[in-house]
Amino acid sequence: MTSRTVITGIGVVAPNGVGADAFWKATQSGLSVLDRVTRAGCEHLPLRVAGEVRGFDPGAMVEDRFLVQTDRFTHHALAAADLALEDARLGRADYEGDPFSVGVVTAAGSGGGEFGQRELQHLWEQGPRFVGPYQSIAWFYAASTGQISIRRGLKGPCGVVASDEAGGLDAFAHAARAIRQGSRAMLVGATEAPLAPYSIVCQLEYEGLSTGEDPERAYRPFTDKACGFVPAEGGAMFVVEDEDEARRRGATVRAVLAGHAATFTGTRRRDVSGEGLAHAIRGALREADCAPEEIDVVFADAIGTPEADAAEAAAIADALGAYGRKVPVTAPKSGTGRAYCAAPALDTAAAVLALEHGVVPPTPNVYDVCHDLDVVTGSARAAELRTALVLSRGRMGSNAALVVRKGA
Repeated sequence: MTSRTVITGIGVVAPNGVGADAFWKATQSGLSVLDRVTRAGCEHLPLRVAGEVRGFDPGAMVEDRFLVQTDRFTHHALAAADLALEDARLGRADYEGDPFSVGVVTAAGSGGGEFGQRELQHLWEQGPRFVGPYQSIAWFYAASTGQISIRRGLKGPCGVVASDEAGGLDAFAHAARAIRQGSRAMLVGATEAPLAPYSIVCQLEYEGLSTGEDPERAYRPFTDKACGFVPAEGGAMFVVEDEDEARRRGATVRAVLAGHAATFTGTRRRDVSGEGLAHAIRGALREADCAPEEIDVVFADAIGTPEADAAEAAAIADALGAYGRKVPVTAPKSGTGRAYCAAPALDTAAAVLALEHGVVPPTPNVYDVCHDLDVVTGSARAAELRTALVLSRGRMGSNAALVVRKGA
């Protein structure tokens, strides 16, 4: 990754707002939108609280012919991709002469569970003649990448990171590599929709999943009341470009992708391994040529269990030294939920917006921090921000860190 890979567009579909402006307004204010799960068929399930994207009308943003063959997680991706392209002012006319210069890479951890459940119910209740042909593709992890590229006529490098949470940051590294190898631009990001009954049942054995019933207490990372995380849907897409190409066409450089690193610490230690996360942080700093004291804010992974939070606090202290106890740390996802692969994508959107506005957003529902971290709570904190560090860990041992610098 080099400083020539820049973010020029952001598109967000999140529980606290659709569009980067609405998302940032809610994030900056510390608004918590966690609430009781309302999806049909979930009433009897142990999961009570989640971050739902409410008021989102996919039909208002995506053509029917794409809606009928895709799942909700792809609806989120198609809408967020449109918003990102609009924000970057990158239209079809900019690349139709060379469609092979623009590609797509997304990350996905759950796939199209809602679509899959509907078709399985048809199979069970009515028989195989009532299962639609799109069942073969709508559930697939790569569906969003494929549908975005088809709909937008993008024929450049395309791929999907089928992984756990940290894959949402690894996707940026794949996009940056494509830029280094000659692509002009890439659409990159992650969206999830894991709140159908079928999907929730698959999550019930996840270590760290909170089954709390009070939305204000179900997800409280870095406190002595931490009882796990609540899942969420939605996500974010970005336009990343070669800096020279972006400036040539007059695009606004919103941020620079400065450094990324990933590690794998194995499934035995699951999400409590601080050593692997610390190693990823140090690797991202090296790639960004960034000293620890240059980090102005950390967007924490914040799994929300005592062991995992303690491991993350130790990793930050290990990688950043004594400065790790002074740098502002925030976890806006405690107000929206943990959207698996999309969680670090939303954190990256929040990081870019924080750099632009000079404000560290607070960590909703968190007040009594019990770790040696400067967690921003209560209200937003004004600060001079130039560089942000975004962290992510997966339930099965993946770790990733991304360094983002303020755009010029």
